[in-house]
Amino acid sequence: MKRWALEIDVKRCINCSNCILATKDEYVGNVFPGYSAEQPPEGIETIKIVRHVRGEGSSTDISYIPKTCNHCDDAPCIKAAGDGSIYKRADGIVMIDPVKAKNRRELVDACPYGMIFWNRQAAVPQNWNFDAHLLDAGWTEPRCAQACPTNAIRALKLDDEELAKRIEEEGLSTLNPELNTKPRVFYRGLNEVLCHLITGNICEVAGNGRQQNLAGVEVVLIDSAEGGERSTKTDAFGDFRFDGLTADVSTIEVRLRRNGMEIPIASRQRSGSLNLGTLYIN
Repeated sequence: MKRWALEIDVKRCINCSNCILATKDEYVGNVFPGYSAEQPPEGIETIKIVRHVRGEGSSTDISYIPKTCNHCDDAPCIKAAGDGSIYKRADGIVMIDPVKAKNRRELVDACPYGMIFWNRQAAVPQNWNFDAHLLDAGWTEPRCAQACPTNAIRALKLDDEELAKRIEEEGLSTLNPELNTKPRVFYRGLNEVLCHLITGNICEVAGNGRQQNLAGVEVVLIDSAEGGERSTKTDAFGDFRFDGLTADVSTIEVRLRRNGMEIPIASRQRSGSLNLGTLYIN
């Protein structure tokens, strides 16, 4: 049986907020019996975009991660409700019944991802329900996917085998996999964004005191947590970048390979991402 899932390409998200605005336009002031209570214009964003920053100073990398209800196959919120006020449809969509869930504010805390919100006006918890009322009316995608100008959000309706193949071939991942909730919102490029990076600049000081950025020289990184070594070359401005570091804390050593010699140029304790700034070579 084919079921709904969502694919989000983090690198395509430009924080335009069209997905948020389109969803608010659909639900603010509108009642969809059996699907959703009327949402107020303020206080609820069932889709939100989280800004993720890596690096510091002149070398900063910013990404945007759209978050929604994950429509988990093993949803903690369904277990917490216990009476069918939150349930999962056969097509994979997790629904909050606007009548049965009325006055059940405690269900807001049942989502470990923080994606159930309290509608104070209607006294009911609400999630992003995949625009189920539109899909049931024949739409082929929810409004957030329709409104995305960069195609960062895509709705998928696949059977389990097709979905598993897509996850493997495209390297898709989920938020907080340690929660083991089996979410149906998958991300492309998420692991790269959440990894740490090390950046810096190599500058040579000549005998006359003149400073010049070194382009095209090999820089070697040795990271105690990652094991082994990796290398890269500086760009035309003397800048270098090592990405994809998974350990949160480590000791690093940076060396320069030049004219058959290996010169130590920096040694630091790293916590998260790190910008080494300008490293001077005499």
